[in-house]
Amino acid sequence: MNPKTKINHQIRAKELRVITDTGEVLGVLSLSEALAKADALGLDLIEISPNAEPPVAKIMDYGKFQYQQSKKQKEAKARSHVTETKTLQVKIGTSEHDLELKAKNASKWLKEGHRVKIDLFLVGRSKYADMGFKKERLDRILTLISEEYRLQGEPLKSPKGLSVTLERASKK
Repeated sequence: MNPKTKINHQIRAKELRVITDTGEVLGVLSLSEALAKADALGLDLIEISPNAEPPVAKIMDYGKFQYQQSKKQKEAKARSHVTETKTLQVKIGTSEHDLELKAKNASKWLKEGHRVKIDLFLVGRSKYADMGFKKERLDRILTLISEEYRLQGEPLKSPKGLSVTLERASKK
């Protein structure tokens, strides 16, 4: 609810473009005419668009207006979705079963719309292994992911080893 919404005698504009709660346009009226019309109907005069020329006001029940505004805000909040980057850590010797579990989690996160960062954790001598070998180890988990995805760039060397970020493939 916008705290600056003006109703009835709080409105300072000389002329208003007035509409009813049913959507009927009453045209441009002076403030006193608009207030008289709203009073005759037993409703409130609510300034909807103060920046328009002339400002737009609606004749309706203020409680109903507040309810509609809060409903719109709740719907907008429900539609918004925060994308997180989830991280999976895989080692060179991770077993097939563990890889399947991690791939299942990655698929679930991708389906929810999150990004997934997969770190191939390298220790000891494996840090100096051939890059082809490292990529093959990373591909082991990538092939197990059931959700469609796209790579957000090539696998990069990171302080821990090798990392790649996945995001959900855009629907066409």
